Amino acid sequence: MSGMRGLSVFISDIRNCQNKEAERLRVDKELGNIRTCFKNDKGLTPYKKKKYVWKMLYIHMLGYDVDFGHMEAVSLISAPKYPEKQVGYIVTSCLLNENHDFLRLAINAVRNDIIGRNETYQCLALTLVGNIGGREFAESLAPDVQKLLISSSCRPLVRKKAALCLLRLFRKNPDVVNADGWADRMAQLLDERDLGVLTSSMSLLVSLVSNDYEGYSSCLPKCVKILERLARNQDVPQEYTYYGIPSPWLQVKTMRALQYFPTIEDPSTRRSLFEVLQRILMGTDVVKNVNKNNASHAVLFEALSLVMHLNAEKEMMSQCVALLGKFISVREPNIRYLGLDCLPAVFVGELLICFMECVMCQMQRMFNRSSIRKNIMQYLSTAEFSMREELSLKAAILAEKFAPDLSWYVDVILQLIDNAGDFVSDDIWFRVVQFVTNNEDLQPYAASKVREYMDKIAIHETMVKVSAYILGEYGHLLARRPGCSARELFGILHEKLPTVSSPTIPLLLSTYAKLLMHAQPPDIELQKQIWNVFKKYESSIDVEIQQRAVEYFELSKKGAALMDVLAEMPKFPERQSSLIKKVEDVEDTADQSAIKLRAQQLPSNALVLADPQPVNGTPPPLKVPSISGIKVGISSNWLDHESASQTQSQPNGDLSKVQSQIPSADLLGEMVDPLAIEAPPVDMGSHQRVYREEDGIPDEVDGTAIVPIGDQANKVEPIGNITERFNALCLKDSGVLYEDPYIQIGVKAEWRGHHGRLVLFLGNKVTSPLTSVQALILPPAHLKLELSLVPDTIPPRAQVQCPLEVMNIRPSRDVAVLDFSYKFGTSMVSAKLRLPAVLNKFLQPLQLTSEEFFPQWRSLSGPPLKLQEVVRGVRPLSLSEMENLFNSFRVTICPGLDPNPNNLVASTTFYSENTRPMLCLARIETDPADRTQLRLTVASGDSTLTFELKEFIKEQLIAIPMGSRALVPAVPVPAAPLAQPPSPAVDANDPGAMLAGLL
Repeated sequence: MSGMRGLSVFISDIRNCQNKEAERLRVDKELGNIRTCFKNDKGLTPYKKKKYVWKMLYIHMLGYDVDFGHMEAVSLISAPKYPEKQVGYIVTSCLLNENHDFLRLAINAVRNDIIGRNETYQCLALTLVGNIGGREFAESLAPDVQKLLISSSCRPLVRKKAALCLLRLFRKNPDVVNADGWADRMAQLLDERDLGVLTSSMSLLVSLVSNDYEGYSSCLPKCVKILERLARNQDVPQEYTYYGIPSPWLQVKTMRALQYFPTIEDPSTRRSLFEVLQRILMGTDVVKNVNKNNASHAVLFEALSLVMHLNAEKEMMSQCVALLGKFISVREPNIRYLGLDCLPAVFVGELLICFMECVMCQMQRMFNRSSIRKNIMQYLSTAEFSMREELSLKAAILAEKFAPDLSWYVDVILQLIDNAGDFVSDDIWFRVVQFVTNNEDLQPYAASKVREYMDKIAIHETMVKVSAYILGEYGHLLARRPGCSARELFGILHEKLPTVSSPTIPLLLSTYAKLLMHAQPPDIELQKQIWNVFKKYESSIDVEIQQRAVEYFELSKKGAALMDVLAEMPKFPERQSSLIKKVEDVEDTADQSAIKLRAQQLPSNALVLADPQPVNGTPPPLKVPSISGIKVGISSNWLDHESASQTQSQPNGDLSKVQSQIPSADLLGEMVDPLAIEAPPVDMGSHQRVYREEDGIPDEVDGTAIVPIGDQANKVEPIGNITERFNALCLKDSGVLYEDPYIQIGVKAEWRGHHGRLVLFLGNKVTSPLTSVQALILPPAHLKLELSLVPDTIPPRAQVQCPLEVMNIRPSRDVAVLDFSYKFGTSMVSAKLRLPAVLNKFLQPLQLTSEEFFPQWRSLSGPPLKLQEVVRGVRPLSLSEMENLFNSFRVTICPGLDPNPNNLVASTTFYSENTRPMLCLARIETDPADRTQLRLTVASGDSTLTFELKEFIKEQLIAIPMGSRALVPAVPVPAAPLAQPPSPAVDANDPGAMLAGLL
C-alpha cells in the first residue's frame, strides 16, 4: 500500500476533514469516482483495480455502506500475482458474508489456491474460508482441507490454518467430517509435536466429540498423554509458555475434550490422568500477578470440572471442595465468582456443610441493604443497554426477597424507577402497588414518597403511573400535610399530563376522579378544573380515554353516589410474585430449549429465544365498568395481570396535541398554509393476517400490494419472505429477490437520473437443468422497461444474467411486476414478483443551506404544490432513527434549518423524462409526547410529484398493524371535516394509481 499515492492522498483527505459532513462529502465523491472507473472496465489496470478496492475497504472500515464493487474484489482472488490476490482475499473477507451471492463465484478460485503448491496462497485461501465459509464452501472444499491437515509435506503454519478452517466447515455442516473415516486420522494428529498444530487440532476435537464422542474413543489416551507432557513441562517451547505455565490454552482445551467422554475404563490411563489432575490441584495458588492468576486458575477450574465429571475418589473430591472453599473467601472477585459457580456441582453432603457459613457470609456481603440500593443502582447507570432491563428485574426480585421492611422495599423500587425508568417493566410497579394495597400501614408512607418524586421537574412516565395510582387511592391520607391537598395533588399530576403517552391518560383520569371524590369539604374550583379535563377528552379518538372521560363526568354529577362507585380498591389475593414467576418461566423455557438443541445435535451460535408465556405479556388496557353499583377504578385484574387475558390498546393521537407543540413564532410555520389535511383512521380491513403452513408462523400481508405474492398454487414453496426481500431491495441496490429449492433470482441495480439498469441473476441451484424458462415484464404506465432475452434453459449449477433497462417517465408509486416461470422435471413453477424500480430510486440526495431552502419553500405556497397532512399510527422512532430512515430512501435531512429541535427538514431531487430535475422539500413536525403521530408537509414544483412523494413517505413511516381490532366508542365521536388536496387524475387501467387514489 505504501506505493499507492492515490490511496495515501485519500486517507490524508479523510483525516483532514473538519467535521462529519465534510468527511461524508469526500467519501461520496470518492465512491462516485470508483463507480465510474469500474463501469469503464476495459481501461482498468490491475494496479488501479487494487487501489480502488483498497479504498472501498477503507471506506467500509469508516462505517459507510459500500454496496457495489463486490464483483471486482472477488475477481482479484483469481489474479496471478500476490499483491492483487492478497487484496482480493482481504477485502472479500471484510465486505462479504457467507450468504452473499458473489461469494459462490470465488469457490473455484479458492479451491485452486488450496490444492496448489504455493503455501502463501494456501494460507490466504484457508483464512478466507475459516472466516466466512458457509455450507457451500463446506461441501466443496472440506476434502481438500482435510488433505492439507494430514499432509506431512505441509509446514505447520498451513496445517494450523487447515485445522481451524475444517473446524469452521464442520460447524456449518457436520456431515463433512465422518467419525468412521476420520477418527484414526484425528488420533494421529494428537501425536503431533508442534504445539501450534496440536492446539488447533484440539479445538477441532472438542467440537467433534461434543457432537458425537463414541467414534473418537481412540483419542482419549492421546489426550491424557498430552496433559502429562504439559504438566511435566516436557518439550514445550518457550514461545508457548505463558508466565511459567506450559500452554494453558492447550491444557484447558484438552481437559474440556475429556469431559465429553463418560468414563475412562483403562486403569493405567485413569491413574495417569488423576496424577496430572492432582499435580494441578496442588500446584495452583493465588499470586499478585493478575495475568498469571487468570491463566493458572483457568487451568485449575477446568481441572476441577473434570474431577467432578469423572467422579473421582473421595480424597480428591475433598481436596476440590477445600480449594473451592478457599477461593470463595479471597478478595479477587473473578476467583470468588468461579468458586461459587463450581461449588454446586460438588455436592458431597457432609463436605459442603463446613463451607455453608462461608457461602452465607459471601451472600450477605453481596446482597445486603446497602449493596442493592448503592451498588446495583450505581451499576445500572453504566451497564450495557441490553442488560439493563434484566438487571432491573433482578434488582426488584432481590429487594423483595431481602427487604428488612416494606418501607425499605418501597424506597428501593421507587429509586429503581427513577434511575432506570426506560428499563423497568410494568410488572415491577404492579408489584409495588400490590404491596401498598395489601398493607394499610404502608399506604401513608408510600403516598408521601411518591409525592416527593412528583416535585421533580422531569420524571419518567413509569413514575407518573405509580404515583398517580397511589395518590389517587391514598392521597387523602396526606390531606393535612402542607402541599398535599386534593387541589395541590391535582395540580402536580396535571402538569405531567402533556408528557405522557396515550395509554397513561386513562390512569390519570381515574386519579382525577378519585381526587375529586376525596376532596372534603367539596372543592368547587377543583371540580371545575377536573370537569374541564373530562370535557376535553369526551371526543377523544381513543375509545378508552373517551369512555373514561364520559363516565367519570357523569359519575361526578351524582354527588353521594360517587363515593360508593369509586370506593377504595380491595386487597389483592396472596399468590406467588409475578416477578419471580417471570424469571422462573424464562429459565425453564431456556433450559428446555437448550436440551432440545443438544438433542437435535445442531451446532449453532444462534441464541435460542423462547416464546413468552401469556401470563407475562403486556397488561390489558384499563376497564371501566358501567355505573350499575359496581366499584369503579383501576381493576385488580389490570394490575395483577397473571390471570388476565392479554390485549393491547392502540391509541390514535389527538391533532390538537401535535398543533400545541408548534411555537407561534415559527419561521417555517408562517410560510405553511394553515390548511391541515386530516388523515382518516387506518382501515384494518386492508391488512390481513395469514399463516404459512410449513411452520405456522404468522406473516403480515399488505393488502395494498399490487401483486398478491404467494397466491399461486405451486407445489414448490419459496425460501424466505418474498415481501421482506422486496422491501429490502427498495432501500438497497443488490440482493436476492426470490429463492426456492431450485432457483435463486438475484438483483444488482444502478441508477442515474431517470435511467436505471437492473441485472437479474438467474442461478440454477440443482444438478439438473431448468427448462421452459420464461420472464415477462408487466410494466406500469409510468415506466419504460426493456428486458434482454432470457434463455429457455438454465444449465445445472449455472447462472445467467438478464439485463433490464428502466426509464422513468413521470412520478408514480406503482410497481413493475416480473411474471417468471420455469419447469423442473414435470412440475411447472411460476411466481409474480414485484421489481424494486420504485419511486425513491429516481431520487438524488441533496443538501441545502438556509439561503437555498427558504426561497424555494416560500415560492411553493399552498395546494396542490404544497400538501400537508397529520399522519397517525407512525412507528415510534427517535429523531436520529427517523433521520436514518429518510436517508435510506434518498431524502437528505438538512440540519439546523428548523428552529424547533423536534422537527426535521429534508430535501431531495426527483428525475423523470417528462420533467426537469425537480426539487422536493419536506418538513416533519413531531410530538415528543406522542411519537405515534406527526405532521408532514411536502412541496415540489409538480402537483403529482408532491402527492406521490407525500404518500410514499407516509408508507415508510406508518407501521403495519398486527391483526385487526374492533373499537366501539362508548359515545359517538363527531367526524371532523377533512380538507383534501386536489388528487391527480386516476387512470382506470392502472391498478396502482387507483389504489393510491383510494388511500
